[in-house]
Amino acid sequence: VLRCLGIPTRVIINFNSAHDKNLNLSIDKYIDVSGNNLHLSEDSVWNFHVWNESWFIRRDLGSFYDGWQVLDATPQEKSKGIYQCGPASTKAIKEGDVNLDYDSPFVFAAVNADCVTWIRYSKKRKETIYSDTRKIGKFISTKAVGSNSRVDVTANYKYPEVKEISFKISYSQYKNSLVDDRKILVTAV
Repeated sequence: VLRCLGIPTRVIINFNSAHDKNLNLSIDKYIDVSGNNLHLSEDSVWNFHVWNESWFIRRDLGSFYDGWQVLDATPQEKSKGIYQCGPASTKAIKEGDVNLDYDSPFVFAAVNADCVTWIRYSKKRKETIYSDTRKIGKFISTKAVGSNSRVDVTANYKYPEVKEISFKISYSQYKNSLVDDRKILVTAV
C-alpha cells in the first residue's frame, strides 16, 4: 500500500529474531539448581521474522531519525493497547535510543537482545550463569533492486559485534542501569 502512495518501502528479514515479551531487552531463560527449565519467561527466539521498512521524514522525532522506519504488519504484542509496531527509526535502533515511542525497545531487542540464562536458587535469589550477546539479529536482509540477490542491511540496525567485552559489574547491576536511563551505549569497533 505504501508503495502505491509513492513511499519507498522494502521487505526486511531478520534471522534469530528475539521476541522480548517483557521489554527488558534480554531473552531470559530460568533454570533450577538441577538444570531443569522453570518456564518463568515468555521470551523466545524465532528462526526468522519479517517486517517492512519505509522511508519517512520524522518531524516528530527530529531530522536525525529521518530515513528507514520499521513497520510490522504482523505484530504479536499490543503497543499502547492495540496490535501495532512502528514506525521505529532504524537509526534509533542502531544507536540504542530505546526511550522513543513507536516500539523502538521491541525492535531493538528483536535485533540486539542478549540471551541470558539464570539459575534460580529461590524466589529472591538468582544468578546469571550464561550470557550470549551475539546470537540475536543475524543476516538482516532485503532483496536487491532489479535482481533476486540478497542485500545485507545488518549495519543499518546494529554496530559490528565486538569479540569480547569484560565488565566489572554484575549483569543485574547492568540491567538495572538500563532501566534508569533507558539508553544503551554501543561501542563500535
